[in-house]
Amino acid sequence: QVQLVESGGGLVQPGGSLRLSCAASGTVFIIYDMGWYRQAPGRQRELVAAITRGGITNYADSVKGRFTISRDDAKNTLYLQMNSLKPEDTAVYYCNADIQYTGSRWGQGTQVTVSS
Repeated sequence: QVQLVESGGGLVQPGGSLRLSCAASGTVFIIYDMGWYRQAPGRQRELVAAITRGGITNYADSVKGRFTISRDDAKNTLYLQMNSLKPEDTAVYYCNADIQYTGSRWGQGTQVTVSS
């Protein structure tokens, strides 16, 4: 059974930085596309950033220039470096991965709160 486990969330002041990690465990073969999503209270889950196995990235307009998505396939781990955080970035952040022979998997989510 493949599991995705996020870490790195927390409370940060506006303008601060956080780095999220998402590690895949279990019997993992090839991981294709991976992505970070977020869901704020009362809002739908939205795509924050995505990365293909070949390293092509895609970002939501609201985070371009502030967030950077990356992956380490040797460690089956996805990252999200978040800089210049704003209160509107407050949400539960989820990782998603498309895994060979397993399909799409979601992590349990990690809370990010941006507040002074």
